[in-house]
Amino acid sequence: MTPSPRSGSSSGQNQPRGGNPRSGGPRSGAPKPGGKFGGPKGGTTAGAGKFGARAAARSGSGTRKPSQPGARPFKNDQYGRNLGPVKNRPTEQNRRPERTTDDVDIHNADGVRLQKVMAMAGVASRRLCEDMILEGRVQVDGVTVTQLGLRVDPEAVEIAVDGMTIQTDESLIYMVFNKPKGVVSTMDDPEGRPCISDFLKKRQTRERLFHVGRLDTNTEGLLLLTNDGELANRLSHPKYGVQKTYLVQVRGPMAHGVGAQLKDGVDLEDGWAKVDSFRLVDSTPGHVLAEVVLHSGKNRIVRRMFEAVGYPVERLVRVKFGPIALGDQRQGSIRILGRHEVGHLLAEVGM
Repeated sequence: MTPSPRSGSSSGQNQPRGGNPRSGGPRSGAPKPGGKFGGPKGGTTAGAGKFGARAAARSGSGTRKPSQPGARPFKNDQYGRNLGPVKNRPTEQNRRPERTTDDVDIHNADGVRLQKVMAMAGVASRRLCEDMILEGRVQVDGVTVTQLGLRVDPEAVEIAVDGMTIQTDESLIYMVFNKPKGVVSTMDDPEGRPCISDFLKKRQTRERLFHVGRLDTNTEGLLLLTNDGELANRLSHPKYGVQKTYLVQVRGPMAHGVGAQLKDGVDLEDGWAKVDSFRLVDSTPGHVLAEVVLHSGKNRIVRRMFEAVGYPVERLVRVKFGPIALGDQRQGSIRILGRHEVGHLLAEVGM
């Protein structure tokens, strides 16, 4: 479990514009009411031989031993975090259609070599991308490619490595904002309250960015920002069941059975609601910290559920949205997602 947002440094973060929003700038670290708020503690001949083997591999004849079997894509991603292999979710909405026919024509004579497209997208070096193709780890529009020489139009096809779609559109932006308390989850606020645009750089404010989901003014933590409208819609749509993780601080001690009650469900004014998981994380005199995971996107759902079981929320922080975690990102900062993280987000909703 990752602790709640605190002051600290994180690579790829942006400082808030102007250093101080309209009314009271974000704190470098939120206070800790009642105690700690966080989680648990050769020669010419040799060269000619290599060139010959490489040429044979490109032409489809001969064999070539991969230089690095099982090389991880995006392993040198400097902005994000490597989230491991994509785990296919067994939901019908997210299941990627399989195409195994040999007669699907995906070659574009005027296109770019597949390994070059992959390398330009940051997957790995061109040589390692070639190895991935030969190992059968690359799919183009759902068709597995095992020979070099394929040319594609990167703007017209979907390319996946180990089941994870790679993003080839450089115009798309994906960021994580660690929202402080008191900031409104909008790009502009007519009442003059601090909002998301106050923390963006000037060049970023010119983009039409969507914030994925909402956090009420008093709730802190992770907000995804993107200009990818389709991804934003899917991440917000209830049919995809994207899970969100929260840290919840309430008055303690907490009675036995409250977690089971929340998992069984509580009756709210707009219907039945329940959490996917519940666990106690920490406690201090008079306070309890719990972690809850749920996929509902209803307004103020966590606060309303805890109030329904007799424990009004004192502090609430969203620390994870789908596969993306807040980690030690400083409060009020914005971090650009790495390509590996973007791939996991796309896989989460079947893109």
